[in-house]
Amino acid sequence: MSTESQNDGDDLEDRVSNFLRRNFPQIQMHGGSAAIQDLDRESGEVTIALGGACSGCGISPMTIQAIKSRMVKEIPEIEKVNAHTGMDGGGGDAGGGMSPSFPGETVDDDGEPDEGPEAPF
Repeated sequence: MSTESQNDGDDLEDRVSNFLRRNFPQIQMHGGSAAIQDLDRESGEVTIALGGACSGCGISPMTIQAIKSRMVKEIPEIEKVNAHTGMDGGGGDAGGGMSPSFPGETVDDDGEPDEGPEAPF
C-alpha cells in the first residue's frame, strides 16, 4: 500500500470524525460519544458506535437515522453507514435503545410482579 493511499484513507477517517463532531455536537453535550468502529474504504461502508449516554437514550434511534442519511450525502466515498448504541448486542444497525417494560410485565427479585418505578414524592 502506498503512502499516498494511506494518507487518503486517514483523510477519510478524519472527515468522518469531523462530520460527527460538526453535525452532532449534542451527542457530546449530552454525555454521549460517537466513534468509528470500522471503516471499509473499498466498499465505502462505515460502522459508528454511539456510547455513553447514547446507550438507552430515547432519541438515539433518531440520531442514528440522521447520521445514516446525512453522512452518505456529505461524504461521497461513504456508501453505507451502520450505527448502533451497543444496547442491540453490539453489532448490526438496529436502532439501539432499551426495550420498554410496563408495570406488571416483569418480576422483581423477590418474585413479585414489578409495579414500576415509585413516585419521588
